Amino acid sequence: MIPEDDDSLTQRAPRRWWQLAMVDVKPLRRHRDYRLLYIGRFVSYFGSMVTTVAFPYQVYQLTHSVLLVGFLGVIEFGAILVFSFVGGALADARDRRSLVLVSEAALMVCSLVLAVNAGLGRPQAWLLFAIAGAWGVLDAIQRPSLDAMLPRLVDREELAAAAALNSIRGNIGMILGPALGGVLIASFGLGATYIFDVGTFVVGLACLWLMHAVPPPVDAERPSLRRAVEGLRYAWSRQELLGTYAVDIIAMFFGMPFALFPAIAQGLGGARVLGLLYAAPAAGFLLFSLTSGWTSHVHRHGMGVVVAAVAWGIAIIGFGLAPNLATALSFLVLAGAADMMSGLFRSVIWNQTIPDSLRGRLAGIEMISYTSGPALGNFEAGVVASIFNLRVSIVSGGVLCVVGCVLCAVALPLFRAYDARLYGMAPDHGRQNVKREQE
Repeated sequence: MIPEDDDSLTQRAPRRWWQLAMVDVKPLRRHRDYRLLYIGRFVSYFGSMVTTVAFPYQVYQLTHSVLLVGFLGVIEFGAILVFSFVGGALADARDRRSLVLVSEAALMVCSLVLAVNAGLGRPQAWLLFAIAGAWGVLDAIQRPSLDAMLPRLVDREELAAAAALNSIRGNIGMILGPALGGVLIASFGLGATYIFDVGTFVVGLACLWLMHAVPPPVDAERPSLRRAVEGLRYAWSRQELLGTYAVDIIAMFFGMPFALFPAIAQGLGGARVLGLLYAAPAAGFLLFSLTSGWTSHVHRHGMGVVVAAVAWGIAIIGFGLAPNLATALSFLVLAGAADMMSGLFRSVIWNQTIPDSLRGRLAGIEMISYTSGPALGNFEAGVVASIFNLRVSIVSGGVLCVVGCVLCAVALPLFRAYDARLYGMAPDHGRQNVKREQE
């Protein structure tokens, strides 16, 4: 086991204003398994973001329907809704690293199928919808274990820093992946684009293989319906958790215009512009993450989530009213920064308040909250755009997002008033278990 640094002198030294803005990299320096997971997910997620552009683009090219592009999200969410409770229960009863490893291999197979289908003389549109369902199932199995590993790989006081680092990793992928995806599609075609994704999965699988096991909690039981219901009851009893779920669902359901991007790009220059539209929010994610050092000094995380969600809605309104591409991209960057702020504070609330024995099941519930909004929101955006037009769909969604988030904050006062200084953090038993395993 690698010895951990003594940061006591650093913690006692006063920090300048510019140091408060810098991202904290201590989790990467101190924890080998976190480094491996970080590298593997960085490469694998980058490839997935390339496919995130290619997949809806191919559906739109085959069907010429924004409604069907939005329906992809409904299919994926339906699978997540059914299987996320299974994934959460498994994450609390099985080795979490192994579950991530197996599901990652299955996702690689899905990308291989997409590459083969793209190489056919007449690619099958129905197969794309089948893959969307398979993605939902595999994501539902993988994500709870992936999320539940974080408190076991870093120390409790490093959770905010690790969340910021994870966001930087994802944001770089979301910026460069879509941009590269547009170039690959235009230059080499969809088949080569999907093959690129397959190659990145190989690196991710190798890093997962090199990690130590992440065994279930010492009090783990066999997965069962009773255990799943136990997780639901815990979530329902905690207003601060309900608030994180509700605000995110409202913001994403009403203010998620991503399904409209292929249609918007069609009139602005095609695939290369499509990549810019997808990359712009990620640029905002990255901008916020790289200046997120100050977030470790924020304690009113519930109010932070509300403010960020309202800012997201305002930025989406600006995007819908933008007169040109440059302005539209600027508002998408602002929206991405607001979304990153919301996601970071939601993650801290979850990891500070949920016991390790419930982490997997609650991660399954969290997954429903942060996937249901975008999935259903993309469908909602497609429906409104097909009835009215693109601008009405985007602007009306942003307005409803702002109103809904404010009402949610009023209805859930304990969530709004959440203060980490007044809330006893969950015991850090999980990480100690991993230390004993590795020793």
